[in-house]
Amino acid sequence: MFEPKSCTYTYLLGDREAREAVLIDPVLDTAGRDAQLVKELGLRLLYAVNTHCHADHITGSGALRSLLPGCQSVISRLSGAKADLHIDDGDSIRFGRFALEARASPGHTAGCVTFVLNDHSMAFTGDALLIRGCGRTDFQQGCAKTLYHSVHEKIFTLPGNCLIYPAHDYHGLTVSTVEEERTLNPRLTLSCEEFVKVMNNLNLPKPKQIDVAVPANLRCGV
Repeated sequence: MFEPKSCTYTYLLGDREAREAVLIDPVLDTAGRDAQLVKELGLRLLYAVNTHCHADHITGSGALRSLLPGCQSVISRLSGAKADLHIDDGDSIRFGRFALEARASPGHTAGCVTFVLNDHSMAFTGDALLIRGCGRTDFQQGCAKTLYHSVHEKIFTLPGNCLIYPAHDYHGLTVSTVEEERTLNPRLTLSCEEFVKVMNNLNLPKPKQIDVAVPANLRCGV
């Protein structure tokens, strides 16, 4: 699902047989939409998961806990944010026959996580890896060198046909693959030194909602 103000993608994954589901990167403004879809599909939402503490929107995790009793909020322990469940590198979140493996991928923020489906067919990369791009590294404990190594060591080591689903896209693209980004990403095909130089000279404006979003997201969007 898409939230147009922050160009955020929210992903719903469910097991048809067990009727268990997870939501990745829900947005407060569209939490009602997400909850309605979960109900329409006859699913039971176990977890509302955040890939990191977002700066451009308020998470819908807190609202979803109220809208769908039994749902737990999830985020990396290193994010510093409150949640029902804190995860570390290598932990798994199970729903029915499936599981999402948490791979720490810091650099955009210190608490970024990429969630990889247990059959390695898809990865939800948050802001660490975007389609033909990557998240900025100039705030929230960001570090360009760390991000470069995170992507190359935790994401680019997945099978080439593994689908890449990012948290955002600003050009109308929805999905890529590990092989595409490994060979075509204009930033991450650079050497580490060149990548750091590019990232340190982006001179991007501050996200419009950062002063509201980050404090709220540290409290699970409540």
